[in-house]
Amino acid sequence: MTYSFEYIDIILLAMIAGFIFLRLRGILGKRTGFDGKAPPKFEEVLNKIKTEKVQKINENFDDSAQKEFLKGAKIAYETIITDFSDNDNKIIASKPLLSKEIFNQFNEALKERSDRGHYAEITFIGINSAIIKEHKKIDRILNVTVDFIAEVITCIKDKDKKVITGDPEKIKKIYDTWVFSRDITSANPNWQLVNTLT
Repeated sequence: MTYSFEYIDIILLAMIAGFIFLRLRGILGKRTGFDGKAPPKFEEVLNKIKTEKVQKINENFDDSAQKEFLKGAKIAYETIITDFSDNDNKIIASKPLLSKEIFNQFNEALKERSDRGHYAEITFIGINSAIIKEHKKIDRILNVTVDFIAEVITCIKDKDKKVITGDPEKIKKIYDTWVFSRDITSANPNWQLVNTLT
C-alpha cells in the first residue's frame, strides 16, 4: 500500500511540475511591445512632432547655435573665396553654398575674366575674425550678416603669366560682409550665401 501511495505522489508531483512548466512557457514565451507598422495617423503625429522639434531648435538662434553657425560660415567663406579666385574660372566646389542669384553674379564675373584671357592665383592664409553683425528672421527665413577679416595672397595674370593686378608675394588683408540665409522649417541644415555687401 505504501508503494502505491508513493507512486501516486510522484505522478501528482510530475503533473504539478508539468502544469507549472506549461504556464511559465505560456507567459515567458509571449512577446510584449509593438512589432508591427505604425498606423498612418500615428506616423503623421510622429512626423509633426519631429518637424516641430526641428523648427523649435532652428528658431532658437542662441549663443550655442551662433558659435556652431560661425564654424560653418568660416569654412564656407574659405571655400567660396578660393573657388572664385582659383585659375579655372569656374564655380565648382562652392556651388551648393550659393543662392541662384549669387551663383549667376559670380559666374558672370568669371566669364568676363575668362573672355579677357585672365586667370587668378590665390593662397588663402586664414581668417582673422568672423563676427555676426546681425540676424533677422522674416517668416520662415533666418538671415545672418557676418563681418569677415581674412588674409590672402592673390593676383590676376594674363595668358602670358604677366601680373595684371595684385602681388603673388604679398599678403593682403580683405574685409567682407556677407549675408547667409536658410529656411528654419527645413530639415536641410545647410546655409547659402544670398548677398555680399562689400
